[in-house]
Amino acid sequence: MYKSFFKRIIDFTLSLTGVIIISPIFVIITVILFFTNNGKPFFFQSRPTCNERIFRVMKFKTMNDKRDRNGTLLPDAKRMTKIGKFIRSTSLDEIPQLLNVIKGDMSLIGPRPLLMEYLPLYNAEQKRRHEVRPGVTGWAQVNGRNTISWKKKFEHDVWYVDNLSFGLDLKILFLTIKKVLIREGVNAETDITMEKFTGNN
Repeated sequence: MYKSFFKRIIDFTLSLTGVIIISPIFVIITVILFFTNNGKPFFFQSRPTCNERIFRVMKFKTMNDKRDRNGTLLPDAKRMTKIGKFIRSTSLDEIPQLLNVIKGDMSLIGPRPLLMEYLPLYNAEQKRRHEVRPGVTGWAQVNGRNTISWKKKFEHDVWYVDNLSFGLDLKILFLTIKKVLIREGVNAETDITMEKFTGNN
């Protein structure tokens, strides 16, 4: 009953309340990034949601669009702006995803929505992460986030799918707040973002 009904009601209610409460912060960050990123405060990208249906995830834009001489985007570390680095380290870049939750594309808690290019790379077990709506935060995020391997991350995602409950979601929510406050597990040791998933070798 929780998974099929109450979870969605809680998601909508908490997200709408959150957007109203933090709207001043939302506006301030939007204005700052508007001028920092040449009029582009938001980042939109297609991601798979429940049952691999496609939606457009919304985040604050923390990197510029600088390219090399061949027109290829520079590495993430070279495109990350100073304000963007702060916004990402404090997880403020995730705030716009509350609008995705209100729309029903995402949940507050669930496996993170990953890149479209990863879909054909998953094995049957890893694909099970799409049996539920993706989340703003999830079990993998409170158990290492960008500092754990892809294998471990997918194991956490599938474990969540099999053990989804109100109690677990509440635990993840409080652990997320704790980790955001101490900025734990934000970046992988070797890069500004998690290395790309290349499949099961």
